[in-house]
Amino acid sequence: MATVLSAQSTDVQVNRTTPALFREFPTPSALAAAPRERVESLIRRLGMFRRKAESLQRLAHQIDQDHGGEVPRSLDALVRLSGVGRKTANVIMGTAFGEPAITVDTHVGRLSRRMGLSSETAPAKVEQDLSALLAPAERTMFCHRMIHHGRQICTARRPACPGCALRGLCPRIDVP
Repeated sequence: MATVLSAQSTDVQVNRTTPALFREFPTPSALAAAPRERVESLIRRLGMFRRKAESLQRLAHQIDQDHGGEVPRSLDALVRLSGVGRKTANVIMGTAFGEPAITVDTHVGRLSRRMGLSSETAPAKVEQDLSALLAPAERTMFCHRMIHHGRQICTARRPACPGCALRGLCPRIDVP
């Protein structure tokens, strides 16, 4: 649910919002049956709250009805859920279930191109390129590290190349 809410929102805002939501609606069936207005009021600060509330409740209903209230544990089943794309499914597989997964968000895609690990722009193709380079056991944490590095050091507008620990290894492709 938190990953679905994160679209067009910061992790900080999602992490501030979800405790009250999950406290009030602790199960998929409770969230699916909740009054839409109440769900909207709990997630209002995230923006696009009406659309997100609708998506959350549709997702909760699917999990409750089609999966017995449990989040499915396969990538194929996850991507069939409302509001869950491949990126979200990979986050869940890698982070929640500990399965090898490559999550290609904007940071992973940008840094993969910048570091010469992929020349692709389509997330699925970047995922394929990284899969060929990384052992399964390394995939999830590699993506977490890339996301952190992309937020803190190797930003889109102003990468901090002079102080970067990877400077000697990085070809710095397309660095402004």
